This record gives sequence, structure tokens and C-alpha cells, in this order.
Amino acid sequence: MVVTGASSGLGAVTARELAQAGARVVLAVRDVAKGERVAAGIRGKTEVRALDLADLASVRAFADSWTGKLDVLVNNAGIMAVPRGKTADGFEDHFGTNHLGPFALTNLLLPSITDRVVTVSSGLARIGTVRLDDLNWERRRYRPMRAYGASKLANLLFTLELQRRLAAAGSSVRALAAHPGVAATSLDQHLRGPLQAVTRFSYQFIAQREAEYGALPTLYAVAEDLPGNSYVGPTGRSGARPSLERRRKADSDTDLAKQLWDVSARLTGVNRHE
Repeated sequence: MVVTGASSGLGAVTARELAQAGARVVLAVRDVAKGERVAAGIRGKTEVRALDLADLASVRAFADSWTGKLDVLVNNAGIMAVPRGKTADGFEDHFGTNHLGPFALTNLLLPSITDRVVTVSSGLARIGTVRLDDLNWERRRYRPMRAYGASKLANLLFTLELQRRLAAAGSSVRALAAHPGVAATSLDQHLRGPLQAVTRFSYQFIAQREAEYGALPTLYAVAEDLPGNSYVGPTGRSGARPSLERRRKADSDTDLAKQLWDVSARLTGVNRHE
């Protein structure tokens, strides 16, 4: 199994639990030294490999180095509410890192994947809007949380279209999505002012305060026999009971999903599943 962003937070917990359950887990991380420290604390079979989703050359290098079969790919890595910036390839940071990187990685690894692709979205996808005419936020006022929400909505549209293509090809591989709810991880480090204060105060009441709880929907999506395009989220105060989420209309827009796929394939130069 491959878990991206496994050097901290939800990714580290996901990698740990999968390895301790008997899986061989590759921690795909930007900071290899940090990933090695996490792997050293995991009981089970692990390997650490370099992967920077904000750099398509790194994505290609990771995929090119892969040999053999891959049961599960967990697209966990992501950034949230960062100041305006661009990836190594010139894309808006959220769109490039949270969507285009996983899109390219999944397509490049797809010939090796035997079971499923699980992509971690967010409940904040509900505030996102995918505008195909302004994916890099060049025509709108840049709003970090809105950009994050748009990238997480893109994750859901990607899962929708990937599953459609897999089914059309007669593949048994499944595409699923999960979201952790509000989990107290370092992902919120770029929040500032009132939004930061409100978010961190809310951890006391509504959050899956520990990453262990936040990772449960992802683990459920990895382990359970679920139909393709399932979307798993937390239930209960602690989020300890993952369950299937009902997709919103915006998450289920098949036309937009197809268009986003085509644009993403053009921007990344990657489209293995046609």
C-alpha cells in the first residue's frame, strides 16, 4: 500500500494502522528524514520514498520507480489555507498539490493498482466551487479557505469520474473518497486570526480531536468491502463510527467531473485511463 503525506497527522496514523494490521506500507513523503522518523515508530513492514505532490517531476519519478503490484493507493497528502503561492509547475498551490498531484500520481500508478484508490477529501468541499475558467485563482480575489474547499471538491469529482472510467473499462479496481471531519492536526497551521481561534476552540466540542479518530474514515474506506464512488465520513461526537456519506449535488456533477478530468489530463500531461 502507498499512503501519501504519511510523515505526520492523518497520514502517519493511517500508515501505522495499516502496517500494524499486516500490510506492507510505503510512506510517500516530501520530507524523507521526517518520514523515516515516523516509520521507525511503526511496528510492521514499512518503506519511505520521496514524493512531492507540488512538483509533477517528483510525481513522475515516484511512479517511474514503482515496480510490481499495488493493492491500495491512499491519496492523503494535502495543504490547507496556505497564502497565495504556486507549485513548481506554476499552478495555484491548493489546486496543484491537492488535486493535480494526486490526479497524476493515480493515473501513472493505475496499471499497477489491483484493489482501490482512496482519496481524502474534506467536509469543507461544501464551500468550494470548481471554476474551469479560473482554476488557478487569477480572475478572482484569492481566498485561502475557498481555494482549499475547491481543491477538496475536485477530489470528489476526480473520484466520481475515475470510478466511471474504471467501471466502463470493466475494471474491478474501485475509487473511493473519505473525509476526517474536523481533526486536530498540523493541517490548520496556516489559519490566522478569528478563523484560527474558532477552529481550535471547536476541537473541544465537535472535532475528532486526535488524528487517530480523524483517520478512521480513511481506514474504513481502505478495509471495508464498499462499492465504487463511496464517500466515507465520521459519525458520533468522537467520529469513532465511520459511515457512508450522502453526496451533494455539487459532488455528483458528472459533466463537471468529466470536464475537470480532461483539463487535469491536459495540464499534467497524464491520462493513462482513457
